[in-house]
Amino acid sequence: MKKNVIDVKNMSFCYGNFSVLEDVTFNIREREMVGVVGPNGGGKTTLLRLLLGLLKPASGTITVLGEPPEKSSHRIGYVPQHRLFDPLFPVSVLDVVLMGRVGRSRGGLFSREDRELAAQALRDVDLFHKSKEAFADLSGGQRQRTLIARALASSAELLFFDEPTANVDSFAEQNIYNLLKKLNEKLTIIVVSHDVGFVSKYVSSVICVNRLVHIHPTSEINGKSIQDIYGADLSMVRHDHRCSEKGHTWVNF
Repeated sequence: MKKNVIDVKNMSFCYGNFSVLEDVTFNIREREMVGVVGPNGGGKTTLLRLLLGLLKPASGTITVLGEPPEKSSHRIGYVPQHRLFDPLFPVSVLDVVLMGRVGRSRGGLFSREDRELAAQALRDVDLFHKSKEAFADLSGGQRQRTLIARALASSAELLFFDEPTANVDSFAEQNIYNLLKKLNEKLTIIVVSHDVGFVSKYVSSVICVNRLVHIHPTSEINGKSIQDIYGADLSMVRHDHRCSEKGHTWVNF
């Protein structure tokens, strides 16, 4: 039986007097791929920061990999949204991936083992042939895969992704999610995304966050009637609540 890698019990969080998350309880099992969805301002980023140990709950408990988040954070690989960067900064693809080994080497220098782990991470994301190229010269999808390799090089047991396809084209998006599916064979993966329809092809559960939090098994339903009504490709996602036989339905417009 698969064990839980994340346990959240009766957790609440506030910014001052403003309640962001209330009475949150859920668990995530090993080698699950879980999507986190919800409106802007609903608490998705706050939840992620709590799981990473960057914030502390006002009440309740969070356990990640059997420990409080602040103690297990070194076992978590985090891939943030792709941000703007200085294209003149002289850093190679391998240099970026080696950043995942910072703090794990003795004496402050990268060891042979560090470089071997970084090289293997690049092979895992099919970018080893780009290792000596400048990070700035890569496409958006290749940059994102480089950041995934950086997380893998840290020997992470759990991977968090914040909008992993926010700045890539549809072809790169498909490649990234195929890569995540492959990585999910060995690792637990949590993906924050606005693209509910696309993510639901891959995730085993969806965490719905809007101050309150609910987690559901998920399956995608393609409805021709929905497309006929709205005149566009739509993804309708049916979430079968773990605590309810009826479940509920969302439509992603």
